[in-house]
Amino acid sequence: MSASSSILSRRTALALLAATASGLAGAQSGGKPDTVRIGYQKSSTLIVVLKTQGTLEKLLAPLGTKVTWHEFTSGLPLLEALNLGNVDVSADVADTVPVFAQAAGANLTFVAQEAPSPSAQAIVVRADSPLKTVADLKGKKIGFAKAAGAHYLLIAALEKAGLSFKDIEPAYLSPADGRAAFERGAIDAWVVWDPFLAAVQRQSSVRVLADGRDVASYQRYYLAATPYAQARADVLRVLFAELQKAGAWVKAQPKEAAALLAPVWGLDAATVEQANSRRSYEVRAVVPGSLAEQQRIADAFLSEKLLPRRVNTLDVALFKPGA
Repeated sequence: MSASSSILSRRTALALLAATASGLAGAQSGGKPDTVRIGYQKSSTLIVVLKTQGTLEKLLAPLGTKVTWHEFTSGLPLLEALNLGNVDVSADVADTVPVFAQAAGANLTFVAQEAPSPSAQAIVVRADSPLKTVADLKGKKIGFAKAAGAHYLLIAALEKAGLSFKDIEPAYLSPADGRAAFERGAIDAWVVWDPFLAAVQRQSSVRVLADGRDVASYQRYYLAATPYAQARADVLRVLFAELQKAGAWVKAQPKEAAALLAPVWGLDAATVEQANSRRSYEVRAVVPGSLAEQQRIADAFLSEKLLPRRVNTLDVALFKPGA
């Protein structure tokens, strides 16, 4: 064995040991996890509300459960961490992201779903751009986060305009990198979701070419690693109930919610309120019939050769909050 391959083997072994240790870190002697590791991203509004208010720490302490928080730049790396056993629960990710996780063989349980919010993501161009319609994107460089809802919005909008994904030059960028590239003119258009969408609309001179209405409903999902869901249904029931309460509060008290989130997100309250106005925040249980668009998304990515294999989106476990 060469020195380089020996080093690689040692690194692989260490990585596996680290992943195993991470997966066992929250286990009691009886094997029941006493920690819930929650992964989230900046756009995970309801989870950010619960985190900021310390709600879950208070409610889960009597169940002997601690909470740790782990922030990610977008949904795909978050579900990769879930698949690797580095987090137990994923805050809301766009409907596209579980499709990629399933294709990678992830053992997922769908915990909850937010009702559609189609206008909470959009394709934007600078106000002085010569691009006037989605059809004008042919041959252009477009920035977006891989596997995000924005990715599917772009595919669906291009198809509606008579184009395919191969007709554009993709630039896979995190929201922060996408904003920077957009503002310096390194990309011709940017596909992004709230609150990043509201921020660029309020802070820069932009135009919306298209949003998700009539092409992509943009539902967001909360997930758990199936072994954790099987071991701690009690924790997930608390999470589900509190997500519903938080969603109702954000919609009923938009100014209070914006004031709470603004300093956490590093945005002004008016921008946060605008972003929140486009999200449904209606948290509900996931049932097989509500996954129909998931299959359309999976098939669209497969047809563009962006998925390694066909995915049956019903081949997942569904958490029953009332069980």
